[in-house]
Amino acid sequence: MSAGRSGRPTVVFTRRLPSPAEEQAARDFDARLNADDHTFTPVEIADALRTADALVPTVTDKVTAQLLGTEPLKVRIIANYGVGFNNIDTGAAKARGVVVTNTPDVLTEDTADDAILLMLMVARRGGEGEREVRAKTWTGWRPTHMLGTRVSGKTLGLIGLGRIGRAVAHRARHGFDMRVIFHDPYPPPPAVVAELGAEPRASVDDVLREADFVSLHSPATPETHHLIDARRLGLMKRGAFLINNARGDIVDEAALVAALKQGTIAGAGLDVFEREPTVSPELLTMNNVVLLPHIGSATHESRVAMGLRALDNLKTFFAGAPPRDRVA
Repeated sequence: MSAGRSGRPTVVFTRRLPSPAEEQAARDFDARLNADDHTFTPVEIADALRTADALVPTVTDKVTAQLLGTEPLKVRIIANYGVGFNNIDTGAAKARGVVVTNTPDVLTEDTADDAILLMLMVARRGGEGEREVRAKTWTGWRPTHMLGTRVSGKTLGLIGLGRIGRAVAHRARHGFDMRVIFHDPYPPPPAVVAELGAEPRASVDDVLREADFVSLHSPATPETHHLIDARRLGLMKRGAFLINNARGDIVDEAALVAALKQGTIAGAGLDVFEREPTVSPELLTMNNVVLLPHIGSATHESRVAMGLRALDNLKTFFAGAPPRDRVA
């Protein structure tokens, strides 16, 4: 086992983690923590790859093929802090013999809550109403003020029925009596689908045509880049809403701006953006859009659990066993 001066594996963390995770890291490893929580530069990531046994990046840290070509390459495992891992060139990692893991399961419930939050906020004009109250422009209750759209009993279309999609389906069915339809190229077993009461559709297009709310729960892959483009936005009902707390580049943000301006769809709830942290300026001016700063998993419970899960993957790997969350 490669180890630092302490005799323990050296692990570089690209961002601050919640205290319980950092304290555990310091106990288990020769941990190089990011005390000032600055964003790592490519040079710093390359230095970590050369000098550490393991790297713990976050979903916003790009670990590219070029960086993985660093010589000499000392890192043997990249334990990504997040369920998504499209920030890492997994093909290049595999070619260099570097194991990649992620942190699934522990953020499912909170991310599902976030999707429902977005749906309720955009349908009931929650963000717009809150801004009105804060601006002191609210003049009081009246019958025609701030009319939104009912959520209960509507049709929810899910693009992707993985862990988070299933958790959203459960909330929608049991909390809001919604009809749930979905498309997933790799659907869960029929018994799981039946238990959820979800109805499969043959294509993404079929879901978009039928749903009142479309919630995206696909991974970010080359195949899902701009999965929701101008053509597909045009298939949605004019009164429908798009919800995205998966990955920003699943949606063509320019096409979404155009669809919202033209009234092609009624609104959108977004927790992720195509060029984070940059948001299309026009979205910032629209009242029929709810914008959140990528907080899907942002609870104390999830963020601590994510850190501990990443550390568990590291401990298992350095003990000579296969880490349970290996993705490459």
